[in-house]
Amino acid sequence: MALKCGIVGLPNVGKSTLFNCLSNAVAQSANFPFCTIEPNVGTITVPDERINELERLANPERVLPTTIEIVDIAGLVKGAHKGEGLGNQFLANIREVDAIIHVVRCFDDDNVIHVDGSVNPVRDKEVIDIELQLKDLETVEKRLNGISRKIKTGDKEALKQHAVYELLKETLEAGKSARSLDFDEDKQLIVDELQLITAKPVMYVCNVDEASVKGGNKYVDALKESVKDEGAEVLVLGAAIEADINELETYEERQMFLEDLGLDEPGVSKLIKSAYKLLNLYTYFTVGVKEVRAWTITKGMTAPQAAGVIHSDFEKGFIRAEVIKYEDFVNYGSEAKVKEAGKLQVNGKDYMVEDGDIMHFRFNV
Repeated sequence: MALKCGIVGLPNVGKSTLFNCLSNAVAQSANFPFCTIEPNVGTITVPDERINELERLANPERVLPTTIEIVDIAGLVKGAHKGEGLGNQFLANIREVDAIIHVVRCFDDDNVIHVDGSVNPVRDKEVIDIELQLKDLETVEKRLNGISRKIKTGDKEALKQHAVYELLKETLEAGKSARSLDFDEDKQLIVDELQLITAKPVMYVCNVDEASVKGGNKYVDALKESVKDEGAEVLVLGAAIEADINELETYEERQMFLEDLGLDEPGVSKLIKSAYKLLNLYTYFTVGVKEVRAWTITKGMTAPQAAGVIHSDFEKGFIRAEVIKYEDFVNYGSEAKVKEAGKLQVNGKDYMVEDGDIMHFRFNV
């Protein structure tokens, strides 16, 4: 599943530095606006301790963890919805991602220019929110105009769409994002078809200095207060510190560095895990002597749908799924011992795959 998270924020907030840490790619990072012109795309591994344990037990020829694509998108400025700065390009790029990682500057440094002249994370967040809301409002208004004729004829589907569009219009005009609304399944399909930017799930990343990386600071507190009703996650990390960690050659050196800062894992690891959850994703595993592999599915998928992630034929010809719970595999140490203990489950088409399941599919095409 080619899932993407887009890193967004005002110019000079640390987006490209963070992207470099996430992907080990080399995005240009400079102390001036718009140094990221073309969106950089990196495929990143999702940290998962479970796959390391499965590798230890199964001793396979190869291991394939699950991944997410991260897109570093050009900085946004006021007026972007009208095409100011690189606005049109930014908005086109952001439409293509599944979730948004919104990086906000929460540190003072006279050597790093702020595009608006001062550090104010709440204001910065609102600048981007407003631009995205205005762009979505433009989209909704176009759709309203487009179905006006159908409304006059009494078209039932058009009337349903019109009601949804009007509610979206009111919400956006009130300075709220589309994600703040809760629709039933039918109405949500209408919203999804619009591909609204503000309907995408969002996570805020507070980029702080070294002194604030563990406990936060006044800027972090202000941002948390401003987004408390959004149901969005707020992560605190220092992009410059993450860059330093990336430069260390060994695992031991990195752990010592983290311990000195009072941290248990790199901030980017937490970010990647949080992004995975933000996209409502689960991982299931296939385990064998040839390969241990993690597969990405959306929460709520049935066994045939999960099989289809491997190959469409697996879904079409699905017969049954043999399932071992991760904890059972670890406790017993092998598939054979799990079977001996009577812990292997055989499930049909209605089985909802759970995070961490070890799956073996039986199919016939």
